[in-house]
Amino acid sequence: MNRDVLYEPYSIHFETLETFPDKESRKNFFELVFILSGTGQHCINKHSFSYSDNHMFLLTPQDCSQFWIGTKTRFFFLRFSNIYLKSDKISKENIKRLEFILENANHKPGCILKNQTDKTLVRPIVEALIREAVNKDLYHSDITAQLINTLIVIVARNIAKYLPQKIDETSESRIISILNYIQANIYEPEKIRTETICKEFGFSENYLGKYFKKHSGETLQSYLNNYKTTLIEHRLKHSNNRISEIADELGFTDESHLNKFFKTQRGKSPKAYRLEFIKS
Repeated sequence: MNRDVLYEPYSIHFETLETFPDKESRKNFFELVFILSGTGQHCINKHSFSYSDNHMFLLTPQDCSQFWIGTKTRFFFLRFSNIYLKSDKISKENIKRLEFILENANHKPGCILKNQTDKTLVRPIVEALIREAVNKDLYHSDITAQLINTLIVIVARNIAKYLPQKIDETSESRIISILNYIQANIYEPEKIRTETICKEFGFSENYLGKYFKKHSGETLQSYLNNYKTTLIEHRLKHSNNRISEIADELGFTDESHLNKFFKTQRGKSPKAYRLEFIKS
């Protein structure tokens, strides 16, 4: 396997295989797998999908994933380890996008590039990343970081267009815009209040609730609570941030406020949740 560990938040791998290893350790935060060439089947959580050139898959640490290679396949892996490290390699906005991608990882399995034009857009980015990893020319680390940040935005766009489950390419653009707005402002409580969202999109408060549930399959408050809870879980699992730091970053009044919210959502304190995860 060719490998270029560029910085702690992510690493790049690429190789050509005729058979895929039976088991692979999944200790990374998550990874994107791009098929440069070849055909076969990708099995994820007992669901199997055909793959071919320009397909991209999103894998999380919890996924049971296996590639069954039909014809010799050239793989590209972009693996994220700890995106919460203080680093200028991933912009703050793109860390939020990565959280959005992971929070919505349970989208339709299969290739995550739903926009056909994005498949041709992603390929030259992947090829450029490989060239930079091989050649290590002047400023290669900076160029690689720029390419990865661009790739994150493209993947976030493809995920956003198909979530929640009721949302697809036929959905109204307004619900997609509302979800994108929430994703961009989830760290600022004042901006995701019902009255603020109504003002932003020209809805009455009564109509917004009905509209959101009709087009997303859940209430606005439920969506916000689940989103915040998942972000807290990610930090408890994948960062060493103190509970007070998590509370401050996610806009809670204080640590006590976060503890009460999380216990209501998950039935246990954040500290207990983190300890259980570490033990498991």
